[in-house]
Amino acid sequence: MLVFIARRLLLMIPTLFAVSVISYAIIEAPPGDYMDAYVDRLIQQQMAVDPSEIAALRARYGLDSPAYVRYFRWLSNILQGDLGRSLEWNQPVSKLILDRLPWSVTISLLSLILAYSIAIPIGLYAATNQYSVGDYTFTLVGLIGLATPDFLLALIILWYYFVATGNVAVGLFSDQYIVAPWSFAKLLDLLKHVWLPAIVVGTSGTAGLIRVVRANMLDELGRPYVMVARSKGLPENKVLIKYPFRIAMNPVVSTIGWTLPALVNGELLASLVLGLPTIAPLFVGALMSQDMFLAGSVVMILSTLTLVGTLISDILLAWLDPRIRGAI
Repeated sequence: MLVFIARRLLLMIPTLFAVSVISYAIIEAPPGDYMDAYVDRLIQQQMAVDPSEIAALRARYGLDSPAYVRYFRWLSNILQGDLGRSLEWNQPVSKLILDRLPWSVTISLLSLILAYSIAIPIGLYAATNQYSVGDYTFTLVGLIGLATPDFLLALIILWYYFVATGNVAVGLFSDQYIVAPWSFAKLLDLLKHVWLPAIVVGTSGTAGLIRVVRANMLDELGRPYVMVARSKGLPENKVLIKYPFRIAMNPVVSTIGWTLPALVNGELLASLVLGLPTIAPLFVGALMSQDMFLAGSVVMILSTLTLVGTLISDILLAWLDPRIRGAI
């Protein structure tokens, strides 16, 4: 197992290099650069444009160099721990990301825990009670969850929350705790607000997982080994959990690494509607303004998280299934 983990960690290096090349090429693909967009904004605001100032800014940020030179300079700085300076925010990229990444990770992890803790029991129940009223009900709810956009669900929950409490659930803290130092009261206030984005982001993932768990369980329940186990007089719960359930979890566990970027993508619209200080709106703004240092750094961090999540999925899969553990 240790050899397998070490081999996978080594494979992350060329993978991240390829991701950096592709992502940087996509960011550089639109015509112009950040300074061109900056000049356009000045012109739209009917402000004076000083060509010498623009040329000085291009030289300062290295925008007067060829794209491949800028890429290798950016990559070299990343290897030294320097993510560069955001052109749009005029702040270090590392500071911008560190201020927002913990909230994105927190919301994504809570959404992931919520999705799995709800989807697995419901999928198990729907499979073991096929074509029952509960099965049809959960199937209908799951299809509605898949069809409902995250931003619409966020607006509906916001409206119901306002009708029920008279308060607007926007942001992660109440006004008096936004700049206050951490305390137990601030933590409680965070818990009052964080459940809403977790539910909004995790709903679509929950609906899809219910369908996956149900389908996998139904496929395993018809296998001969399940009938043999039942014929030996084993209790039904033991038959379900010890044999088909473990095998049915293989596809679920193997997709944990893919779930994280999906949750981050789903977090975008919810963050815009709920006013959350997460990394997704920051990333979109960087792409729109062609802030290459900020956008490229966010892509690299999300790619690293995805690879780490995939590694965790493979380790859990090997622990869950002895056949895979033997192949490793």
